[in-house]
Amino acid sequence: MIRINLLPSKEEKKKVKLRKECVVLLLSLALLIVAFFGMQWKMGGDKEEVLTQIANAKKDIAYYRSLSAEVNKAKESQKTLQEKLKVIETLRKEKSSPAKVLDEISVDKPEKIQLESLKKEGSRLGIEGIALDDETVANFMTNLRKSKMFKNVDLVVSEQIEMSKLKLKKFILSCEIILM
Repeated sequence: MIRINLLPSKEEKKKVKLRKECVVLLLSLALLIVAFFGMQWKMGGDKEEVLTQIANAKKDIAYYRSLSAEVNKAKESQKTLQEKLKVIETLRKEKSSPAKVLDEISVDKPEKIQLESLKKEGSRLGIEGIALDDETVANFMTNLRKSKMFKNVDLVVSEQIEMSKLKLKKFILSCEIILM
């Protein structure tokens, strides 16, 4: 009897099996390559997003540094102003401060007088100046006596001098500064 083997032979089974394995291998490789490119594309997008965030963070840092510099300048300015205010407050508290004395003298001084020097020794004040006439000097002395800051206003020297063909009065006054 003749036997006909309709079943594939072992070699053919191996070939079919090998083809299946090659197809699976190729499909797996293709799937792996697609997955690899997909991951690469996603990572590229993530990279761009991270780079954008870094750039924004750098801009924010620069902005906040400039704000910090402005704040530091403002603090320094405020500190300087506070120091000035403290000095002004101490000058206000000192009743016989040089600024107050000069202010009082400038208020009491007639326009026709030019002061040349002020000398302070303790509570005594010496005032030297030039006036147009004796009446102007007398008005100045009267104004100083009326002031609450000065007492014992005396005329030490009054002499006539000539400047630019004008006869003027040179005078020296002495007074005491009242400490308030």
